[in-house]
Amino acid sequence: MDTQLKSEPIPGPRDNTRLTRLPQPIKELLLKIYWLGYDTRDFLAEVIGWLPSNRLRLYFWRGLGAGIGRATSVHRGCRMYLPGRIQIGNHSVVNREVLLDGRMGLTIGDNVSISEGVAIFTLEHDPDSPTFANRGNPVTIGDRVFIGARAMVLPGITIEEGAVVAAGAVVTRDVPPFAIVAGVPARPIKKRREDLAYTLNHRKFLG
Repeated sequence: MDTQLKSEPIPGPRDNTRLTRLPQPIKELLLKIYWLGYDTRDFLAEVIGWLPSNRLRLYFWRGLGAGIGRATSVHRGCRMYLPGRIQIGNHSVVNREVLLDGRMGLTIGDNVSISEGVAIFTLEHDPDSPTFANRGNPVTIGDRVFIGARAMVLPGITIEEGAVVAAGAVVTRDVPPFAIVAGVPARPIKKRREDLAYTLNHRKFLG
């Protein structure tokens, strides 16, 4: 267990003021119970990602609170941190072994295509903090965004409608509508056409 991370208030118990007033043994017991539940939920979300049926995966992730729209496919091997804070629109495709971090809130629009191995983070450590504290903000991904394989999106980013993130890029700042960005850190390299009208229907039975 990462005790350094678990000591931070994000995304721990919400009422830290009342918690600090309790006797230390009771406080430690409550924190252990909280993190046991947190880790159990995280484990279940990971196991769900390996179920051999897209329909089953979506059923159980929705049971953990994830909002997943119609005709959306989340392929095998994907992981979700705090599914209850993740919203995915309609007709979107999340390919294999994608990491979706919902700890600070993650919103993905309609007809979004996310390639294999992408990691989208909403929470990270602050390397300049004396206590290695957490920091983070929600991530928003607009409609008809395409994110290439092995790209990484950092906390607090908004990727606007129709934008493209090239394979292997690391997105450290917001991406304007229909921009194509590439590199580390990702920078605009060209503009995508704006008359996009496609609807994604890529769903796998075993996926």
